[in-house]
Amino acid sequence: EVQLVESGGGLVQPGGSLRLSCAASGFTFSSYAMSWVRQAPGKGLEWVSAINSGGGSTSYADSVKGRFTISRDNAKNTLYLQMNSLKPEDTAVYYCAKNVAIRVYDYWGQGTQVTVSS
Repeated sequence: EVQLVESGGGLVQPGGSLRLSCAASGFTFSSYAMSWVRQAPGKGLEWVSAINSGGGSTSYADSVKGRFTISRDNAKNTLYLQMNSLKPEDTAVYYCAKNVAIRVYDYWGQGTQVTVSS
């Protein structure tokens, strides 16, 4: 059974940092690209970032480029999202997702809430 379990969300002040983790199990993690997707209150899903299976290629939405860093540890079956210089507009539920193609996912985690507020 595929499982994706996010952690690391919370309340942070503007300008602060958080590191999200996504623990994966039930599939060969090192064989798949992975992504982070978020959903702000009252809005649709927004793709945030993606990383290829080996970790050598990454991509970011313009809204987070230069502030967020995606990474993975295939030995630990874990995906990360380092978020710096957080803004109130980054407030959302953040999901990790297993890619089957570019921007196409077959499994999602349960999400972790990130709230950026003073």
